Amino acid sequence: MSQEMQHKKDELASLIKRHSTAEGVQETAISSLFFVRYLYTTEPAYHVARPALCFIAQGSKEIYLAKERFLYNPNDYLVGSMNLPVVGQIIKASAEEPYVSFKLEFTQQQILDVLKDSLIQTVAGEHAERALFVGQINAGLLDSILRLARLLDHPEDIPFLAPLCIKEILYRLLQSEYGSTLAQSAMEGSSTYRIQDAIQYIINHYDQSLSIETLAEVASMSISSFHRNFKDITTMTPLQFQKQLRLQEARRLLLAESADAADVAFRLGYESASQFSREYARMFGSPPRTDIKRLKEKYELTFNL
Repeated sequence: MSQEMQHKKDELASLIKRHSTAEGVQETAISSLFFVRYLYTTEPAYHVARPALCFIAQGSKEIYLAKERFLYNPNDYLVGSMNLPVVGQIIKASAEEPYVSFKLEFTQQQILDVLKDSLIQTVAGEHAERALFVGQINAGLLDSILRLARLLDHPEDIPFLAPLCIKEILYRLLQSEYGSTLAQSAMEGSSTYRIQDAIQYIINHYDQSLSIETLAEVASMSISSFHRNFKDITTMTPLQFQKQLRLQEARRLLLAESADAADVAFRLGYESASQFSREYARMFGSPPRTDIKRLKEKYELTFNL
C-alpha cells in the first residue's frame, strides 16, 4: 500500500469518526450513505443486506452468506448486488482503533444509468455469478469514495455534487474485475436479473408456502435452470433462503414483542412449533427462549455500562 493511499484512508477514518455521534450504523446528510463505528468486536449480526458498497477505513469484518465466508479489511471493499440474508461480525476493533466503515447503498436503476451513459460494454449473461464479492481497493475507487465523504463538511454542495460522486463510484466499480457481475444485476433479460425477481418474490412471501415451480415461473426459467442459477447467486437453495428470512424475522419479533415462540412460529408459516425450535437452534446456537434471554441480558449489561 502506498503512503498516499494510507493517508487517504486515515482521512476517511477521521471523517467517519467526526460524523458518527454514536456506536452502530449512522445515517448521514447524504440519504444513501451510512457510516459505521464500533469500539469493540461484535457477536454475529443477522440481517437482510441491501445492494451496497462497503469499505472499511479501519478494522476488519467477516460476512457469511450461508456457509460462504467473505473477509475484508482496509485493503478491500465488499459489494452486494441484491437483497441477501447475511451474517456479519466485526472481528477487529478497539477503543484505541475503532472499527469505522463507509456504506453506500445503490439501486439497479443507478447501475443501469451509469451503463447507459458510459462507454462500458456488456451483454446480458446466461450464467449467473455470486451476488456478493470482495475486491481490492484501488486509488481511483478510494478517491471517489473520499470525495463523497468530504461533502459532509460542505452540506451546501451535497444536492448538486453527491449524485455526481455516487455516479463516479459506481462507474469505478463497473470498471473493476467484478464489473460485469455487478452489471448483470441491472440488465433486464440476464439470468441474474431474473433471479432477482424471484428473490424479491420470496422476500415478499417468505411466510407462505412456496413451490419451486412458482419461483421458476417468476424468473421465467426452467426449474433446473432456476435452481442452478439461484444457488450460484446466493449459495443457497430457495428453501434455505426462505428459511433464513423466516428465522431472522422470528428473532426480531421475539426480541421486540416478547412474543411466545409458538405464536411467532405459526405467524411465520411454520406448521410445527418443535420444527421451528429445532431450526432456530440450528441457526442461532440455542432454542428461542434461551437465545432471547441471553440477548436481552447482554443488551441490559451493555446499556447499564
